[in-house]
Amino acid sequence: MKAIEALTELNKLEKRKFSQTYDLIVNLRNIDLKNPENKISKEIVLPHGRGKNVSVFVISEQNGFTKAKLDDMAENKKEAKSFAKKYDFLLGTADLMPHIGKTLGRYLAPIGKMPQPLPPNASPAVIEGIKKRKESTVRLKLKNMPVFQLQVGSESMTPEQVAENTEFAIKEAVAALPKGRAQIKNVSLKKTMSKPIKIEL
Repeated sequence: MKAIEALTELNKLEKRKFSQTYDLIVNLRNIDLKNPENKISKEIVLPHGRGKNVSVFVISEQNGFTKAKLDDMAENKKEAKSFAKKYDFLLGTADLMPHIGKTLGRYLAPIGKMPQPLPPNASPAVIEGIKKRKESTVRLKLKNMPVFQLQVGSESMTPEQVAENTEFAIKEAVAALPKGRAQIKNVSLKKTMSKPIKIEL
């Protein structure tokens, strides 16, 4: 079954009172997760975005983040963890990036939230462009389980848009694996509240 056919089947299911997301599940085989080289973490930009609001925050002095503020936050474990979970993606100004790593790195790095450095003296227009790109970004992440699971769209999008996002994400998953397609066991697509439907590679 192709991605667009799986979407047709999923869309026959009972509607919920909220906009569900579509999740791609890629189950893997023959991959040694004890090998650090196989701990994959890769950001990909979906052709049609995620179809939902994505929170992007810039750690900068303009947003109230001085070195002293970062020091204080690092000492408050609860505040630091809450901040780390609050946003989908973080950006950091070039002057603060070394201090961000020193102070908040231990909270952000384990959950894949280390900020992307902004270019030095980036204009507001450049920063806005980077933020816009992040809003269409998802993470291919492989840590302790042999599976990629990522959002490829929502019910606010057309089936064609979600199908194209799905096919693009599968290609990126294949490219990220050491042995490519040979390490993919099966692929399926599901809604937030549905069972998965298998699709062809």
